[in-house]
Amino acid sequence: MIRYALKCEHHHEFEAWFSNSTAFDEQKARALIECPHCGSVQVEKAIMAPMVRTSEAVESRQSDMRKAVAEAMHRVRTHVEQNFDYVGDSFAREARDMHEGLAPERPIYGEASRDEVRELIDDGIPVAPLPIPAGEAPKPKTLN
Repeated sequence: MIRYALKCEHHHEFEAWFSNSTAFDEQKARALIECPHCGSVQVEKAIMAPMVRTSEAVESRQSDMRKAVAEAMHRVRTHVEQNFDYVGDSFAREARDMHEGLAPERPIYGEASRDEVRELIDDGIPVAPLPIPAGEAPKPKTLN
């Protein structure tokens, strides 16, 4: 994929992605590229600074992304721990009882084996793993 800075006859600037360098020429010749601002099909490539990535910039960006993901996972986990009932090893039974109408519905979390999770999913009972960010151990819980 290649990104081009483009400009229409009315000097509106915009960007577009193409599968390769000849794709722009082919689409322009067939009037398939349209200015998102005014609809003009009279577009040209605009002057664009080359994008140079250093390994340091890539590593920094990846580190920032890892931090953002870990923070989001932590927020999700904290929300669940503060607002859901912890049911420990009884999670599969509690989830099934709520699904079958044998127990009042409420937000719960706890532990379940792979087999228990597989059975819940096979029976149409929605479950999802609780994210644990790397380096963060699950907190010991007491049953409510």
